[in-house]
Amino acid sequence: MLHAPSTPAAKRAALRERLSSGQLVRMPGAFNPLSARLIEEKGFEGVYISGAVLSADLGLPDIGLTTLTEVSQRAGQIARVTDLPALVDADTGFGEPMNVARTVQIMEDAGVAGIHIEDQVNPKRCGHLDGKEVVDETTALKRIRAAVAARRDPDFLIMARTDIRGIEGLQAAKDRAKALVDAGADAIFPEAMASLEEFAAIREAVSVPILANMTEFGKSDLFTTQQLADVGVDIVIFPVSLLRLAMGAAERGLDTLLAEGSLTSEVPSMQTRARLYELVDYEGYSAFDESIYTFDLGNNRG
Repeated sequence: MLHAPSTPAAKRAALRERLSSGQLVRMPGAFNPLSARLIEEKGFEGVYISGAVLSADLGLPDIGLTTLTEVSQRAGQIARVTDLPALVDADTGFGEPMNVARTVQIMEDAGVAGIHIEDQVNPKRCGHLDGKEVVDETTALKRIRAAVAARRDPDFLIMARTDIRGIEGLQAAKDRAKALVDAGADAIFPEAMASLEEFAAIREAVSVPILANMTEFGKSDLFTTQQLADVGVDIVIFPVSLLRLAMGAAERGLDTLLAEGSLTSEVPSMQTRARLYELVDYEGYSAFDESIYTFDLGNNRG
């Protein structure tokens, strides 16, 4: 009720323990708190909070227009409802190294388990689009060093994302990943890998956990979780998948409403009122205050 029972510190420790076990951490992207609760209920090991999703939710393109305040507030709303650790896309850290340091502490206060910071030039863009630019290595390393220096909870995960593969090739990605680990990164997010063999090459290059981004309509094939685990990937995210599913269903529903004048034909595919109330734990609130749950769903058509 209200907040998940686990503390942020416990969630961070759980993520570290899972990563040290060698078991894959599957993190679907939550587009709101309720979807995070669903991710937990279905048995996944973590929740991902995508910058592209937060931008889209505001009706903005994913080019670095969101602010630290917007992202941290939404991330905190999502993280509070689940016992799962939440990993947040912090773009380029929202500014220069001092801003990156502040980003880390604000995100710690928001209750998330970790963030990733990328090496793109602002204005950044989706990692699976052409025309990206990355900063020089010195600048990229300063961002990570600032993040590490600002961290107060040693279990807070600081992941470095590099987009250099799509610009300078795989060898450059391996070299950049090694340098980022030397700068203190706890994990590496090599964006837009072209094959399983490329993920394996990054795995061989660094000793820290690595992440695979399985985003639809991107440059990478949609490998299975088993395929990724077999080449040594530690974390897999599905950043925009739930938003795409939800928006696809919403668009089909609106088309039906226009064509048929009602949504009667769509009702079987909708989440029922009873299921929604189950996810928001109406009964838990009732147990706390018996004046809240004073209705009967028995005659409410589900």
